[in-house]
Amino acid sequence: MKYGISKVVNLSYEEAVNKITEELKKEGFGVLTTIDVKETLKKKLDVDFDKYIILGACNPPFAYRALQAEYDLGLILPCNVVVYEKDGKVTVSAFDPMVMVKIVDNPKLEEIAVEVRKKLERVIQNV
Repeated sequence: MKYGISKVVNLSYEEAVNKITEELKKEGFGVLTTIDVKETLKKKLDVDFDKYIILGACNPPFAYRALQAEYDLGLILPCNVVVYEKDGKVTVSAFDPMVMVKIVDNPKLEEIAVEVRKKLERVIQNV
């Protein structure tokens, strides 16, 4: 099952992180958390890993609507967005909120997921 919206970009890793953060803001998302996977794995396990960052993105109006429809939805929020460099190529990806609809049996979430997916598609497209 495909669970992300992704594309390889013609930017450096750092440029891609900055650009995706900008594009998320344009669509009403803020970045609540930033996890530098490469740094964390080096610090905790003393292993080398590719450049990889997880951004926990949140669009408050949509999050509020979704939580009103499904209180436990916080288990799969915020929307995770990743940027990584592998084999010299930089990829940007966002979790597809339509997968949420398949996981959570609540028809009220479908409309919200469709709207959020459109926003995240624009984010990825514009990076």
